[in-house]
Amino acid sequence: MSTVVNLLGALPAAQGGGSRPEMLWIGLLLMLVVFYGIMFSGSRKEKKKRREMLAAMKKGDRVMTIGGIIGTILNVKEDEIVLKVDETTNTKITFVRGAIQKVLTEDEKPTMEQR
Repeated sequence: MSTVVNLLGALPAAQGGGSRPEMLWIGLLLMLVVFYGIMFSGSRKEKKKRREMLAAMKKGDRVMTIGGIIGTILNVKEDEIVLKVDETTNTKITFVRGAIQKVLTEDEKPTMEQR
């Protein structure tokens, strides 16, 4: 039993005085800062990309809303978008600008998956 106590209690002292608790906290804090940076840098980039996409929308763009409605932009206001969703009945719907999920390119098939 004294061997176990000796190994657990006296080993750090025998190697040069043991570790300092401040260094442990600094290392933990540094790891948390790095983790925070990795976690939120991607979301900041995505938010910036989305803001740029919403700001760049113009009349004639084909878009898809968050709810999956596909239409062509007829009118762009500061915080609203008017979409033409049906050619035969000339159906128009007004959405808030933030309801647009993505601007579709000519050959792009609409999907709900994020890229």
